[in-house]
Amino acid sequence: MSERLISPVLADLHLLTVLAATRSYTQAARRLGISKASASMRITELERAAGVPLVRRSSRSVALTEAGQQLVEDVADAFLRIEQGFNGVRDAVGQPRGLVRVSAPVALGRQVIAPLLTGFLAQYPDIRLELELNDRLVNLAQEGFDLAIRHTETPPETHVAWVLCETRSWLVATAAYLERHGTPAHPSELAGHRCLAYLRGGSAQRWDFERTLPRKRGERGERVSVPVAGPFKANNSELLREAVLGGLGIGLLPDFSCAAALRAGELIALLPDWKPVGFFGERIYALRPFAAAQVPRAVQCFVDHLRQRLAGGMPA
Repeated sequence: MSERLISPVLADLHLLTVLAATRSYTQAARRLGISKASASMRITELERAAGVPLVRRSSRSVALTEAGQQLVEDVADAFLRIEQGFNGVRDAVGQPRGLVRVSAPVALGRQVIAPLLTGFLAQYPDIRLELELNDRLVNLAQEGFDLAIRHTETPPETHVAWVLCETRSWLVATAAYLERHGTPAHPSELAGHRCLAYLRGGSAQRWDFERTLPRKRGERGERVSVPVAGPFKANNSELLREAVLGGLGIGLLPDFSCAAALRAGELIALLPDWKPVGFFGERIYALRPFAAAQVPRAVQCFVDHLRQRLAGGMPA
């Protein structure tokens, strides 16, 4: 192949590897900063140069042909080494720069992450941030994100996980609701209350609690698992907080969504001798797939910034 043809073919081969990871022309084009039409045209040109179909197209998905998959497997490691080498050279000199794409849940992103962005971008003027707030669990590699911010009990073993801070959940209600329906003295009594649950797969929901009274060293406290039901569910803790504030029922909320209302006396914390466990998780993490290229300096700077600002715990 002549030098005149090598350059465009290399660029189109890289596009093919991105398309293989994203399975979407839209996502591949977004990651590379080109139009969807341009991405499709370039793949067509690559197929013409190769002499065989590389991609199967349908109205719903994109998949590689056997030849396309083989080609991606043959060149993917080379492009990964190129990316790592270029990032290493770029990061070794000057200010950190580049685009950092971050995914976070809506409430966590709005209330915890967003207030920390202005200071970060002022400190690193050559870094650009894209923060996408979504309560679904995104596929980082497939959708082109550098990081996901999540509160969880156990981070996935397939990801690098940086602990950002500790977090906890609160069982809360308004004084008006408790006056009408009574105050539960034990977790088992929640089965008879209107409980506003976080929408998470399936229709049945259980809340788990562990007794926090002093116990012998190493001994786990009493645990109770309670089936709960109520008139409203949502996959966003801010919506659940507003429903609880409206007197609709009892809610189990992460601290960042209810701390201000607790301080203001708008909400009352219930069951002080019991700790909710296993639902939202007790730590907030920054996550990145192990399979991703080495951590770019801009990404590491953002993680370090979050860890420093959240080192004292959840913002008051």
